[in-house]
Amino acid sequence: MLVAFSVAPSLSEEDGSVHRAVAEVVRIVRDSGLPNRTDAMFTTVEGEWDECFAVVKACCEHLAAASPRVSLVLKADIRPGYTGQLTAKVDRIESALGDG
Repeated sequence: MLVAFSVAPSLSEEDGSVHRAVAEVVRIVRDSGLPNRTDAMFTTVEGEWDECFAVVKACCEHLAAASPRVSLVLKADIRPGYTGQLTAKVDRIESALGDG
C-alpha cells in the first residue's frame, strides 16, 4: 500500500511557516525504514497497512505533543500483492510520456 499524507500543527512560526515541525515528522518517516518520498505537498510511505498507519500515527502524536491541534490529510492506494509502487507508478507514467 501507498499512503500519501500531509500533517501540520495548528501553531506556526511568526511568518506562518510550519517547516521545522514538518521536518521533525519527515525524520520520523525516514527513521521508520519504510520506502518513502517527500515532495512539496505530501510525504508518501510504502508498506503494509499497520506499518504505514503506525508511521502516520507517530507523526500526528509527535506534533500533538507541542500543538493543541493537528491537521492531517491522507490518501491511500491499497493494492495487495504489489510492492515497489513508490517508484513503479511514476516509471509507468514516464514511459507512457516517452511513447507520445
